[in-house]
Amino acid sequence: MPQLLSPRSHDLGGGFTVKRLLPQAGRRSVGPFVFFDHIGPAELDPAHPMAVRPHPHIGLATVTYLWEGAIMHRDSLGYAQEILPGDVNWMTAGRGIVHSERTPERLLGKPQRMHGLQTWVALPKEHEEAAPAFAHHPAATLPVVELPGVRLHVVAGDAFGERSPVQVLARTLYVSVELTAGAALSIPAEHAERALYAVEGELTLDGEALPLEHLLVLEPGTEPLLRAACDARVMLLGGEPLDGPRHVWWNFVSSSRERIEQAKADWREGRLGQVPGETESIPLPER
Repeated sequence: MPQLLSPRSHDLGGGFTVKRLLPQAGRRSVGPFVFFDHIGPAELDPAHPMAVRPHPHIGLATVTYLWEGAIMHRDSLGYAQEILPGDVNWMTAGRGIVHSERTPERLLGKPQRMHGLQTWVALPKEHEEAAPAFAHHPAATLPVVELPGVRLHVVAGDAFGERSPVQVLARTLYVSVELTAGAALSIPAEHAERALYAVEGELTLDGEALPLEHLLVLEPGTEPLLRAACDARVMLLGGEPLDGPRHVWWNFVSSSRERIEQAKADWREGRLGQVPGETESIPLPER
């Protein structure tokens, strides 16, 4: 049977909340994805811009994908990159990186609508301690597949005969799906693990309602039919299963508990790097 995961509200600070779908007690990952946050849709108060202070990561790649709004990314490698709708920011933490996410300066003091996804992909064990890296892919560089009433943006990995330019370390499935009213799409069975996340619109899967803002993990090998009663948007994600369990603590992901303890100490003692131009940071949580 498909597995339906309900969202949990999570406060990122300053009253900015997201809907978190992964990880959960009943499901820790889908393919390499170990973390899934739905941002908005929300109107940011001009007096309270997005201000995620510098914080560290290990053992994962962060993936930012927006439909509305803009985020300024800065990291300890020295990259400063504004993320716009349709772009892909892929930051490989490896053995350790620090970054911040803020409203771009050009938008400070102005109302801003935010809508997008932030996900984490666990790195394969052999790459957990890789050198940190950053890559930005503008929307125009991503493959687009046009089918009757359906537009598919291949965000990362391979799908529908296309491959994203994003460099992945394990087979990955990450596609933004747009459907017009009455359109249908058969979901291929070419990836071992798959899930659908209904973002907006009225949708059914094999005739059953697909609830909005829930993550539906599909049965392997099936090819269910997705149908839209009105204009709709869905995210399709998954890929190759993880090569073993992962421990997730705060912003750290690793196959080793001891490695996470080391990362805690490294952040506490200031050994994971600094973001140029930033003077503050998020302290290590007490628990």
